Amino acid sequence: MTGKTSDTIFDLFVIGGGINGAAIACDAAGRGLAVGLAEMQDFAEGTSSRSSKLIHGGLRYLETYDFKLVRDALIEREILMRKAPHLVWPLRLILPYVATQRPRWMIRLGLLFYDHLARRRMLQASQAIDLHRHPAGDALKPDYRHAFAYSDCRADDARLVIANLLGAERHGAKIFARHKLLSAHRVDGHWRLNLESMKTGESVELFAKALVNAAGPWVVDVAGRIVGTTISRKLRMVRGSHLVVPRQWAGEHGYFLQTRDGRLMEAFPYEGDFTSIGTTDEPWDDAPEKVNISDKEIDYMLSEVNAFLKKPVTRDGIVWSYSGVRPLFEVGGGRDGDLSTLTRDYSFEIDGRDGVAPLLTVFGGKLTTHRRLGEHAMRELCRVMPWPKQGLTRSEILPGGDFGSDGIEAYRRDLAARFPFLPQAQLARYVKLYGTRSDILLQDVRRLADLGVCFGADLHEREVEFLRDTEWAETAEDMVWRRSKLGLRMTPGEIARLDSYLTGSPSSGRADRN
Repeated sequence: MTGKTSDTIFDLFVIGGGINGAAIACDAAGRGLAVGLAEMQDFAEGTSSRSSKLIHGGLRYLETYDFKLVRDALIEREILMRKAPHLVWPLRLILPYVATQRPRWMIRLGLLFYDHLARRRMLQASQAIDLHRHPAGDALKPDYRHAFAYSDCRADDARLVIANLLGAERHGAKIFARHKLLSAHRVDGHWRLNLESMKTGESVELFAKALVNAAGPWVVDVAGRIVGTTISRKLRMVRGSHLVVPRQWAGEHGYFLQTRDGRLMEAFPYEGDFTSIGTTDEPWDDAPEKVNISDKEIDYMLSEVNAFLKKPVTRDGIVWSYSGVRPLFEVGGGRDGDLSTLTRDYSFEIDGRDGVAPLLTVFGGKLTTHRRLGEHAMRELCRVMPWPKQGLTRSEILPGGDFGSDGIEAYRRDLAARFPFLPQAQLARYVKLYGTRSDILLQDVRRLADLGVCFGADLHEREVEFLRDTEWAETAEDMVWRRSKLGLRMTPGEIARLDSYLTGSPSSGRADRN
């Protein structure tokens, strides 16, 4: 194993390339700090690509009186719509009334509270609807007559991670893809970190004035490599699983369903031709990387969604399934197996006593509140470090989201006019994934052939190299399941062909520049 020492002393170094780590790095770099971030796998490979794909206030959390979490999430929902309009989109959800569940007055009161708990400028208010007259009733069994419609947002979780990393890099952050933390300890007022490249085995030694452990489900494992660290919180791992099936109804609305065990489940349009169903909430006691969906979870989700839909969803119709582990922490002395004491909010522990190089450890968090978490983390660090007190993330547009006053639709039309030889669906996909960075992707493209080899669906060589050169993608899995969801449309043979190309073709750009 060879080694090298970085000649940069970072102000802040972040361990963990999920949504929390990326958000902290983005905020810190925007304050003018020298920032580094390392992730041992692909970015968003863990929990951050396995979410419910929703940016939401958390209507269900009103029942547990977690009003602060709901209000914070509702505020962030609108901020994210402005920051990344290509990655966060409005979603109208239909909540059918079930006579044996919550009374109608309670649901209506809760939705009115949801509408007004935070200022709402961009989304439609809730309303009561008659399912026998409203188009949303067409997909449901006739047993359901009354319902409520309200607004939240869909999102591309993995691409929000990439957008935050690109935002950090725009301000000078150095991103260490596929680098594992071996050890960290304090030396002469700094952190000395030893990283190992998961590709080459090369070791890297570097120094930082402050350190953040944002490793998500691996936070305890990473803490064990940081000399002098103890974790005082009791973490509980909770598995959430989802199913993806062919599109089940016309229209862009989704459903928020009251399950027979008193829980709530979402079903909504996904990637155009599909429907997403989820989630479950099960204790997970094994290693986070071993998480997978169980037959019990599949049966549960199919049974509950089929209690509402006219056209049953079957096991044979499942196109894809995925599971993630959420690292939650207890806010009370709960019993084993009792998930009611676990909060979906986030928390920090900061070790910055007596002027030593500080360590901030992140627990919990939600996709919706990642920007606020990053801002809050920096506020905590600024209590012990002489850093700028104000960040940019509340107002700064993420890379790709700068559509200007004309908006995303005008940009899509302009792109279609400039590239008339490209299929409309392909251009729409580019805008949805990359926003205005589509111009970089299509630079010097004059005809369809300029995109190079097509590996399947509409994934061409030009896009593959763009992902390698600008988004740290290295494997077919990185590209077809996290940077895009083209794996839903590609055959196993096409994906294998892409993997062979990536293995045999050297990167033309930045992948190994660190």
